[in-house]
Amino acid sequence: MTEKIDNFYLVRQDMLTDAMQKTLEAKSLLESGKKQKVADAVQSVNLSRSAFYKYRDAIFPFHTVIKEEIITLSIQLTDISGSLSNLLQEVAHAKSNVLTINQTIPLQGRANVTLTIDTSALRMEIRSLVQRLERMDAVEHVEIVGSGSL
Repeated sequence: MTEKIDNFYLVRQDMLTDAMQKTLEAKSLLESGKKQKVADAVQSVNLSRSAFYKYRDAIFPFHTVIKEEIITLSIQLTDISGSLSNLLQEVAHAKSNVLTINQTIPLQGRANVTLTIDTSALRMEIRSLVQRLERMDAVEHVEIVGSGSL
């Protein structure tokens, strides 16, 4: 007896078919509450209901699929007194717990910080946390470099 194993792929949005992209838009309208009924959502994005039902359980935005509780961030941090402390405060404010931290010696005014954090109690989407960190004055760049579960 052979088991059916689902295979998953990470595909850039512009490579998706038009129907797949519209399905994502319709799902977003329904999840946000902007549309209450499938018929209204698919009509507003000019998609047939049959196409919506074909793809709705098979296509998801990447951030909704990542349900991992542990992520690793690589952060380029300007060498300013207190910048690491401010970064850690922002992570704590989002209700994430720092599991590991590694900082390189600052060279040319920058240090690389690698944080592994537990996001199980995170108050926001991971993408929103990354955006908040990137808006900090001393942060030049944030990248998710790994994820896993507890």
